[in-house]
Amino acid sequence: MRGSATDPTSPPGDRRLRRTAVPLASAALLLPLLGAAPAHTATDSSTHRLQHAFAAAAAEYHVPQSVLLAVSYLQSRWDAHGGAPSVTGGYGPMHLTDARTAIAATEHLAEGTEDARGDSARAALRPTAEAPAASALPARLKTLPRAAELSGLPAEELRTDPAANVAGGAALLAAAQKELGEPLSADPADWYGAVATFSGADDRATAAAYADDVYDVLRTGEERTTDDGQLVTLAAQPELTADTGPLRRAGLRTLPADGTECPKSVSCESVPAPYEEFGDNDYGNHDLGDRPDSQSIRYIVIHDTEGSWDGVLKLIQDPTYVSWNYTIRSTDGLIAQHVKAKDVAWHAGNWYVNAKSIGIEHEGFLAAPDAWYTEAMYRSSARLVRYLARTYGIPLDRQHILGHDNVPGPTTSTIPGMHTDPGPYWDWRHYFQLLGHPFRRTAGPRSGVVTVLPDYASNRPVYTGCTTKGEPCTAHGSSEVRLYTDHDETAPLVKDIGLRTDPTDGVNDLSSRVSTGQSYAVADRWSDWTAIWYLGQKAWFRNPLKDPAAVPARGLVVTPREGLASVPVYGRAYPEKEAYPAGVPAQSVVPLPYTIPAGQRYVVGDEVPGEYYYAVTFTPDSHRVVVGEDLYYEIQYGHRVGFVRAADVTLEAAAR
Repeated sequence: MRGSATDPTSPPGDRRLRRTAVPLASAALLLPLLGAAPAHTATDSSTHRLQHAFAAAAAEYHVPQSVLLAVSYLQSRWDAHGGAPSVTGGYGPMHLTDARTAIAATEHLAEGTEDARGDSARAALRPTAEAPAASALPARLKTLPRAAELSGLPAEELRTDPAANVAGGAALLAAAQKELGEPLSADPADWYGAVATFSGADDRATAAAYADDVYDVLRTGEERTTDDGQLVTLAAQPELTADTGPLRRAGLRTLPADGTECPKSVSCESVPAPYEEFGDNDYGNHDLGDRPDSQSIRYIVIHDTEGSWDGVLKLIQDPTYVSWNYTIRSTDGLIAQHVKAKDVAWHAGNWYVNAKSIGIEHEGFLAAPDAWYTEAMYRSSARLVRYLARTYGIPLDRQHILGHDNVPGPTTSTIPGMHTDPGPYWDWRHYFQLLGHPFRRTAGPRSGVVTVLPDYASNRPVYTGCTTKGEPCTAHGSSEVRLYTDHDETAPLVKDIGLRTDPTDGVNDLSSRVSTGQSYAVADRWSDWTAIWYLGQKAWFRNPLKDPAAVPARGLVVTPREGLASVPVYGRAYPEKEAYPAGVPAQSVVPLPYTIPAGQRYVVGDEVPGEYYYAVTFTPDSHRVVVGEDLYYEIQYGHRVGFVRAADVTLEAAAR
């Protein structure tokens, strides 16, 4: 029983009757398909061009307009990105792919000099594997040439003209429907199989997960203003139930049931990272463990791959390379698991964080503003993170869901080489909405804590160095807000002494930036400006009431204990010397070059015991988890988190 789901662009009626009417569809569908678009008037033509393009393409190719809108939303959230390609060479609102013209051959983790393992008990790990050359491109990376063939529109027009791009996407959907032997029905419930194959996935589970997301969008509806000022609306159809039967005829492969650790709502395959011994008593590319029994998992670290899917998956299978737990594909949200959660992957550049975290790579590039992270990938990632957070008791906040750029250098010498992904273009606000934990105001206007929360689309700080050092990056929405030494945008930027360089507006320079969802203690206010305590100093950002960059929040803060002029900040929470048993070398508890001066306050993320995972041999019989008596607080110190000893500070509630 399908229920009463109908497309608001289509007349109600029985499915069987609509199927028999297909030969007359050309005339009969035109008016209802156009019906969902706003009336075209002189006053709204500039802001509704894209909505009309969807209506026109739906009418021409006999695809329900709501289906076309929902697929496009999952591909690009209706943004055109100025005709620039995504990480997989996808163009326009329909993300039509032409990877031959756009896909980059960038080495994974190419920026930075960090030791991904981050364990000073072992020699620094410097992977030498090179990103392999691109092989023959799969069909999912060649949808634009196919759309050009079906629509008769030039490939260049499909890349640069949003209306043409939408038409090309409609042509692909209609062709997919016909190839499945299905009629061009006016009922969106009949298009599940075509939507699934539109994803380009070559396995049924991934295609189905993609289609399920599209139908979730159809049921909930969406409305947003795109990156070029277009208002697009999709009415909700909460009772819509899809006919999933046609997908069985698509001839897609079945992923093996191989024990991957993923929620049932995503598509997940196993691409194991090798645990192999080689060379002179060396091994790779992760450590065996017994988490969460032996030690808790407290963090999830969000990375971007700095490389394309096929190349990155070859690197993860190289025992001389580094590792992470999962990779998520841009085009359709497919998840590959590489390292089991019980084991410790080498991904964050800080051994303490590695031992306590799960690392997730997302196909993308930090310094390519328009090589966008697709909605399909965001949603797949959010479902995986919700599952992991629920399984391991990880709080869904920015003190526990970290970007790689929030992981501190474990020692002073490592700070300059730490990685900066996923970068300023990762949409943390949208991501946490998908996680079901949106950031919001939680306190009164004079609260002693603020949570950074700019409007992603309109927040467009200038960055340089995306393609050429010193040259401006493409203007683009950003999750980050810039910090100054005074309440004046001509004042110098805040300096990070650990980087040993002067601050710049470079896209990889984290000296003077805060990110959406991070919380800081308020240090001062002046007119439209707010100051926070940041890296041991007062840092200012514009925060006007009508267009705030941050909102008042609640939180616990720490300040140096009475009588202390300052307290040290650490990059890892290691135990005291006395906690180490015989056979396990004690690790130095060495502070970073940062301090918290008396009178300053920093927001607390967690209280943790000093802990160290000793794992330096291939055979795990000598592996030990050492837990000390000393307690630490994780704090939001600068752009990255840090740790302070509980004995050095006083914990208090921030003023509300």
